[in-house]
Amino acid sequence: MEDVLDVYQRPYDPSRPVICIDETNKQLILKKRIPCKPGEPEKVDSVYVRNGVADIFMISEPLAGKRETVVKQTRTAIDFAEVLRYTADELYPKAEKIILVTDNLNIHAPSALYKAFSAEEANRLTKRFEWHYTPKHGSWLDMAEIEIGVMSRQALAKPFPDFESFEKQVRNWTVNRNARCVKTNWQFTTADARIKLAKLYPTIL
Repeated sequence: MEDVLDVYQRPYDPSRPVICIDETNKQLILKKRIPCKPGEPEKVDSVYVRNGVADIFMISEPLAGKRETVVKQTRTAIDFAEVLRYTADELYPKAEKIILVTDNLNIHAPSALYKAFSAEEANRLTKRFEWHYTPKHGSWLDMAEIEIGVMSRQALAKPFPDFESFEKQVRNWTVNRNARCVKTNWQFTTADARIKLAKLYPTIL
């Protein structure tokens, strides 16, 4: 925990950006609309069809007020590896090192890169990142979760019938939020953790 909190206390350095990555998913729901006569309200059948699942990868740079979203139809180690390469080569190609914060989900590991790419390419990408993991049951320390929560409330509350409409909604939200350059006001420090979460520390007699 303290490792991640110390990372968040580092001064902003565009050559070594702190990037938080997390993901979520949403069930796509196709509702049947009942034809109505002129002057009558629209009717929706209570029966709906599950139309697949969309997965969203959130790539957040909280100190810069920037975020990027990648919508996929699966959430595998290969998908995560592709998101890492997109982050390294497309979003931050000039960064000396990308300071990566993520939770300890099994796909969140350098080994994902070796599943997706050649050994040479995986090794190149691994070296682009400085890896930091939130502790078990401490994924709330990943600031990308905050962005996911905001996105879910602001843009994803209603059901979406298909992948295309869902992807468009996520893209519109991302563009609009980046235009406002919304930063995360993170105030929880290592010193705070030692007081408020004292029960998690070992007792030395």
